Amino acid sequence: MLPLSLALLLVAGGAQAHGAGNAASSWSLDAWTVLPLLAMAILLGRGTVRLARRAGRGAGPLRRQSGALALGWACLVLALVSPLASVGHVSFSAHMLQHELLMLVAAPLIVLGRPTAVLAWGVPAAGRQGLAWLLRPLRALGRAATQPLVATMLQAAVLWLWHAPPIFDRALRLPAWHAAQHLSFLLAAVAFWVAILDRCGRSLGGRSLAALCLFASSLVSGALGALMALSESPWYAGYAALGLTPSGLSPAEDQQLAGLLMWVPGGLLHAGAALALLGRALSQPAEVPHARLG
Repeated sequence: MLPLSLALLLVAGGAQAHGAGNAASSWSLDAWTVLPLLAMAILLGRGTVRLARRAGRGAGPLRRQSGALALGWACLVLALVSPLASVGHVSFSAHMLQHELLMLVAAPLIVLGRPTAVLAWGVPAAGRQGLAWLLRPLRALGRAATQPLVATMLQAAVLWLWHAPPIFDRALRLPAWHAAQHLSFLLAAVAFWVAILDRCGRSLGGRSLAALCLFASSLVSGALGALMALSESPWYAGYAALGLTPSGLSPAEDQQLAGLLMWVPGGLLHAGAALALLGRALSQPAEVPHARLG
């Protein structure tokens, strides 16, 4: 995937920019990020083992889902903990790549991994009922947020609001706002991909609705990315004040690269998925009504 390849290149470049001796220390080991990721890994691991024991020989689908979850978790680590996160503090394009990894790679992989049952089985039996009781009020909210049109509008609103200069600059200054930004990007993207992959169904109408939502998301993210890429002055004071990035880009050039990252990979992925869904929907044989006798 293009965002993943770009992330690996930026991680390598960031390590070289910080010097070989300082590469290891450039990992972001903030407890508010690392501990939830570790807890998630433990729960997913325990849940997968328990479900595999119950499934026995029929664990093929579980293995595929576990692979998707593992890749999604690895993308979260790459975006939030690896040297890419450190480079993101001094380069807007690296920061944008973090967002693309969260929304375009990690979120759909997590949804494909069907994590709800795995996480539930990862919780000790004594705490499972208590967890279900705590999460019960959120079920209605989750069902509403994952309706296709609602999820599409929610993701668009989150994307545009967080990129408003006053709000984005606040996220650059305050770690709590920065964490909230990344969490809201991830949750909105998960809701969107649940809507596309689960809620729309496999009928012609459902897949057509999913394609419409994907095309709309492509236009929304592409428009914002195009505005950034075509702008000749930096939008965000926090990055403008830093001067040249470690790779030697000016703040305006760095923002233009960030805009291209949002515009091209995001637009291609959403539009490509929409075309694939439309192709599958149109290739389905039409149902012929049975003639009545007599």
